[in-house]
Amino acid sequence: MREIIMCTFLTLDGVMQAPGGPDEDAESGFTHGGWQKPASDDEVGAAVAGWYEHSDAMLLGRRTYEIFASYWPTADPANPFTARMNAMRKYVASRTLTSVEWQNSTLLRGDVVDALRELKASDGGRINVVGSGDLAQTLMRHGLVDEYRLTIHPVVLGTGKRLFADGAVPTALEPVSVSTTKGGTVVGVYRPTGRPGYDGY
Repeated sequence: MREIIMCTFLTLDGVMQAPGGPDEDAESGFTHGGWQKPASDDEVGAAVAGWYEHSDAMLLGRRTYEIFASYWPTADPANPFTARMNAMRKYVASRTLTSVEWQNSTLLRGDVVDALRELKASDGGRINVVGSGDLAQTLMRHGLVDEYRLTIHPVVLGTGKRLFADGAVPTALEPVSVSTTKGGTVVGVYRPTGRPGYDGY
């Protein structure tokens, strides 16, 4: 059974939208694209690189796939991520794409939840979900996330798509590792353990 790992950059108020650049995702009038780099540091980069050491595939929604496919094939080969991102197997969940051209990419066909369950049951290593906010919601609703790897940056935006939005499935999480970088980013790894408990003081 393969594990699906949610790898997400978040602001302190939980926004995951458009961390990488001003033009990445302006949906719903979002004007804060590119918020991550000014709030990041070298330790964050090292932690994110570690997320890929034991994963051999990525799972992407349409928007994230199109952003990555337009960038990584011609990215600077001196960037250590370039070869890794191009070589990894990519699985793409989309209701609108009819083909995927980026090397080592496979378009998931039919019902996305059935396709994801079949993917989890296949042979292979861990699968990282990168960005892909709408896909993330589907995965969480159907209990398909095995682990969350989050960087929580010291910036508040007040608007934008959130990973844990209103209506998120109540879930208890067990911390696997949590650390804080010199720049104040919390790097946390958590595994779902079922429904949360409730008690009083």
